[in-house]
Amino acid sequence: MLNRLTISELTAKLAKREVSAREVMQSCLDQIGRVDGKIHAFISHDDKDALAQADAADRLLSQGGGNASLPLLGIPIGIKDVLAVKNQPLNCASKILGKFISPYDATVIEKLKAAGAIVFGRLNMDEFAMGSSTENSAFGVTKNPWDISRIPGGSSGGSAAAVAADETIVSLGSDTGGSIRQPAALCGCVGLKPTYGRVSRYGLVAFASSLDQIGPFTKNVSDAATMLGVLSGVDPRDSTSVPQPVPNYSAALDGKIKGLKIGLPKEYMIGGLDAEVKAVVDAAVKKFQELGAEIVEISLPHTDYAVATYYIIATAEASANLARFDGIRYGLRVDGNDPVELYSKTRGAGFGDEVKRRIILGTYVLSSGYYDAYYLRAQKVRTLIRNDFLKAFEKVDAIVTPTSPTAAFKIGEKSDDPLQMYLSDIFTISCNLAGICGISIPCGFTKSPKLPIGLQLLGKPFGEEMLLKIAHAYEQNTGWHKEKPTLT
Repeated sequence: MLNRLTISELTAKLAKREVSAREVMQSCLDQIGRVDGKIHAFISHDDKDALAQADAADRLLSQGGGNASLPLLGIPIGIKDVLAVKNQPLNCASKILGKFISPYDATVIEKLKAAGAIVFGRLNMDEFAMGSSTENSAFGVTKNPWDISRIPGGSSGGSAAAVAADETIVSLGSDTGGSIRQPAALCGCVGLKPTYGRVSRYGLVAFASSLDQIGPFTKNVSDAATMLGVLSGVDPRDSTSVPQPVPNYSAALDGKIKGLKIGLPKEYMIGGLDAEVKAVVDAAVKKFQELGAEIVEISLPHTDYAVATYYIIATAEASANLARFDGIRYGLRVDGNDPVELYSKTRGAGFGDEVKRRIILGTYVLSSGYYDAYYLRAQKVRTLIRNDFLKAFEKVDAIVTPTSPTAAFKIGEKSDDPLQMYLSDIFTISCNLAGICGISIPCGFTKSPKLPIGLQLLGKPFGEEMLLKIAHAYEQNTGWHKEKPTLT
């Protein structure tokens, strides 16, 4: 089945004309038809447009296309419903955007199209990327392909589930506090969060502008390296985009990690960590030692403050960013007798409970008399957290941690307890606060039921080469990434 293959496997077959891009795309669409009724990874997909893109790719392939300048020629890629794709719906899994159609492409979409990719479908997510379970969507809950009674993680749950269920070869997500890495861990695929500024955010609907980053979900580390090479680069339309050279990430995947130092933060092996997750992560750490890496205990002393710091900064920025959804310019409009009533009725009807909760929290911490006590102090603590990482990276080449404290939990299990839900991201949010890069790779399973467990690797700012090198070496010496869910 072509939909089960990786980018590298498909590009080889496409280049030799053993298969056509239309056959690859049709294989993904057939799989969506078979399984998406059970997992609901997609909000929508336009089969006619997807197949037309595939036919265009086949014409290029017949003319000798598919070279280094088109590394994704004929590869289907699903898109999280927070990224602008021209002439496609853009809802952020919210009612408030109504029937809004994007008038332009995000920079990452332009880059994918320029690389020959087939950009199709809108993938489900937590509304405005606010959540850890993909239960906060106006379009319904996405389910984990390994066990449809459980959540796929969030906020990019649809993106992770679609790759894990082989409905698409690759997908794009966004990561504000772990929204790529955590669902990748819970669904058993690879999720990469680049360094802040490595990938343009132009065309990403903002949740928290100083934390958001776009990245890929893939079936293996090699594909993540290929995707990062396509997505990276400076963009004058994004003022936070950094003019760093883009290396050949794939060339770094040589399997050699002997002599490298990998840090193990003592603050991350905490009491709330599930025993099975800890055992699997411990085994992965031993595997790195067997491969010749040196494990070094490190300290990230301000870790305890990360969750509180994150939820002050993220909600404050969300409050400011979501002020634009007012019923005046686009999307849902619920009329009132005056502008204030129009705003309140529109936002009351258009936003879900979790989005409202975060807007209220954010507005509170930014309000007069509280700004210094909360937001300003949180920014200072954020600097301390970043400095912890920079100090650690003076001693080690990468840091290893669990991605999530537990495997996927049951749908509805934490819906009534927002604090417990927020703690699902305890291992991932520091990476966003520090602006560094992180990746989650499969490292094992729980016993009963069989659920994926993810291993998180964190790297220096713009240290994706090293991160991918270490992740790839581990992957090549284990078989976890080859395991597939069985959807009945």
